[in-house]
Amino acid sequence: MPELPEVEFAAKRLRDAVAGRVIASLEPLHPSQEKHLPETARQAAVGLTIDLVERRAKIQLVHLHDGAILEVHFRMTGDWEFTRVGQDPPRYERVRLETADGVRVSLVDSRAFSVVRLHAPGAFVLPAIGPEPLTDAFTVEGFRIALARRRGPIKPVLLDQKLVAGVGNIYASEALWEARIHPATAANSLSRERVARLRDAIRHVLETAPTERYYGRDDVNENDIWRVYGRNGEPCRRCGTPLKRLPQAGRSTFYCSRCQRR
Repeated sequence: MPELPEVEFAAKRLRDAVAGRVIASLEPLHPSQEKHLPETARQAAVGLTIDLVERRAKIQLVHLHDGAILEVHFRMTGDWEFTRVGQDPPRYERVRLETADGVRVSLVDSRAFSVVRLHAPGAFVLPAIGPEPLTDAFTVEGFRIALARRRGPIKPVLLDQKLVAGVGNIYASEALWEARIHPATAANSLSRERVARLRDAIRHVLETAPTERYYGRDDVNENDIWRVYGRNGEPCRRCGTPLKRLPQAGRSTFYCSRCQRR
């Protein structure tokens, strides 16, 4: 699943490609998308200028000139590909947006889980989402207060977007390793010092994360990217202890039993 740095990079690419351009057509190319982009919505977008592209958590928001918003979720395997009108379309193209000056934007998704919706002016309501982790709004004190209300293990708690926006499964594991906190530690038991360490670790792993897609690329070995994620049984990069896998809330958590003691 694309993590926050990848979605931010994707939003920047989209912004660079289409900001200020006029939509000539918007077309779903897979049955899964037709219910999200009915004909009335597609026609409503035609002729509108794209004013702004922004990201909130893992949601991309394309602001149109009349106040309407295209909401985009990549889900598991979505991404953007950019070509010119008339060129061969990319494989797994699920939604196609073309601009009046010939730019083609394709939402590609091998598993067809992505979602694109058009919201009428004033109709979009952002889900309840916590502060962005790389902004000043993500304070130690605010984080401490939020965690104090959570009794569950810290790793699944970090995946709650109401706590902090955009932290996914990979970077929750990575941040906990950086902060030397066991993933099963009760969230409300963390001292202020450990909360501060975790807040800084979340920022660090997101700031140093790969922005371009890494999966499916022959030239990238994921074991070279992550400190713990997906490295069950391999030596910890800090102490050499074999890493462990812990199932939590239907997801896999990876950790070092020596560095991350409870």
